[in-house]
Amino acid sequence: SSLVALGIFLVVYQLGASRATEAPIRGARGLRRSQALEDGGSFVNIEPLMRLVAGWLAPLPIPKLRRSIDVQLALAGDWLGLTANEFLALSAISSVGAFTAGLIASPLMKLSPSFSIFFMGVGAMMPYLRMTGERDDRFKAINRALPISIDLAALCMGAGLDFPGALRQIVEKATNRRDPIVEEVNRILQELELGRTRRQALEAFGERCPTDPVRDFVGAVIQAEEKGNPLAEVLRIQARMLRMYRSVMAEENAAKAAVMMMGPLMLIFCAIIVILLGPFLLQGMGSGL
Repeated sequence: SSLVALGIFLVVYQLGASRATEAPIRGARGLRRSQALEDGGSFVNIEPLMRLVAGWLAPLPIPKLRRSIDVQLALAGDWLGLTANEFLALSAISSVGAFTAGLIASPLMKLSPSFSIFFMGVGAMMPYLRMTGERDDRFKAINRALPISIDLAALCMGAGLDFPGALRQIVEKATNRRDPIVEEVNRILQELELGRTRRQALEAFGERCPTDPVRDFVGAVIQAEEKGNPLAEVLRIQARMLRMYRSVMAEENAAKAAVMMMGPLMLIFCAIIVILLGPFLLQGMGSGL
């Protein structure tokens, strides 16, 4: 028992000695964090506790998991400005909260207390599901706005602006500065101002948003620069191709939706038959008896 008490004391002492991690204040993550705090909501109340738990998790030797989480957070547009440790802390807080809710709800719903374990697993997965949902929404928004942005860039270059100047017009003419495509174009401009080459900035954009339209756009611009082709004409062609791609994808999604609706429609049809013919069948069976 003394060893158990000593172990508990060491754990509590280590947790008490751990300091909360500092919130990101620079770069894309710092901007995202400040926006999330300005928006308010439950994240404002959870953020101090999340940073404290992240400080507890910082010593854990899990570099591969942290790198994987960092990649996923970058694909999600630096969701909430979280670091890998903060994301793990958010998952831990969510799992504990869901477990507690399960313990409270199980007697009320006449469920076994073991269902609390299920709630804990669901709670641990919630931040990941939110992050992947944010990532997918971001990819869709970029793919949807990319043809219009490329058209505007081609028009500006045709009027005499260079490539960075055309990108700057996309940012300045935007009605919503938090639009994912505007944020990405602004980030490309910042990287160009910091001395990165156009190729490096565009390839980084392709890594942050690895969708087919973005990769095609990045590849076309890099190839035009290498071969010396007129970039304005390349952008016009690329915008037309992306519109065609979007139309094809819309047709494919419509076809998939029609197939996916067959199952529910069949169930509805069977239910209607049962509702209409059920009374007659019961009446016939009763008269036969």
